[in-house]
Amino acid sequence: MIAVLKHELSGYFHSLSAYIFGAFLLVFVGIGTMFYNIYQAVANFEYVLNFVSLVFVIIIPILTMRVIAEERKQKTDQLLYSLPITTTQLVTGKYIAMLIVYLIPLCIISLYPLVFAQFGEVYLPASYGSLFAFFIMGAALIAIGTFISSLTVNQGIAAEISVLIFLFNYYSASLAEYVSSTTQGSLAALFIISVIMGLIVNFLAKNKTLAYITTLLLMLITVVIYFADKTLFEGMLPDIMEKLSLFERFNTFVNGVFDVTSVIYYVTIAIFFLFLAVQSLEKRRYN
Repeated sequence: MIAVLKHELSGYFHSLSAYIFGAFLLVFVGIGTMFYNIYQAVANFEYVLNFVSLVFVIIIPILTMRVIAEERKQKTDQLLYSLPITTTQLVTGKYIAMLIVYLIPLCIISLYPLVFAQFGEVYLPASYGSLFAFFIMGAALIAIGTFISSLTVNQGIAAEISVLIFLFNYYSASLAEYVSSTTQGSLAALFIISVIMGLIVNFLAKNKTLAYITTLLLMLITVVIYFADKTLFEGMLPDIMEKLSLFERFNTFVNGVFDVTSVIYYVTIAIFFLFLAVQSLEKRRYN
């Protein structure tokens, strides 16, 4: 795994990916800092991070689009399978390399609250709590981008899909106000989710029977719960859209609350999508 980590870091710093990623992040943090902390004389550095979070929609795909897609395009993934490491170690090595690239500009950004504290009152626990959440949220998005990169051989397609998914996730809380909050709307949404889960099972296991069973079982459970207590489905769809939003959960930290459940959610999302990336590579190995 260490060899994969070193190779990935070498690749990032011998290409423009790491520099573009770091430059974009530092530039937008600088713009946010000038707008909030300097021009408006606001001491809350967490507002800057909330402003900058939208840039993740662009810069995370830049970082993750080539991580696996490029290997598949150049057929070098076949060489990776011959290494004396597991697929989990392979994906973990690549993932840690991206986290290091992400962490370098954050180390520079972490000095900002200390600098501002020399010229006024800055609540450092809120600033660094938000900075930690900023890192964890980015780590979750990187894991999602890694999985998407494992699904295609085209870097451009991987980046475009990542941008669309991140953009939807960013605005999902706002869009929740316009979707149906009726029990029927929530029921239909859960049926769609059941179908999506079946498609994921079919993609990973290449077993249509298992996919059908998964879809039908989830639908059956949904119908049973629906007839047992319909009130549970009232407003469920908007609530799901808000709860699944990675960016909406970050607002809790910006408001000065260190939400442990959100940290657990970010970590769970990262582990889940890394697991899917491993399964995607395993499927290709055996094919």
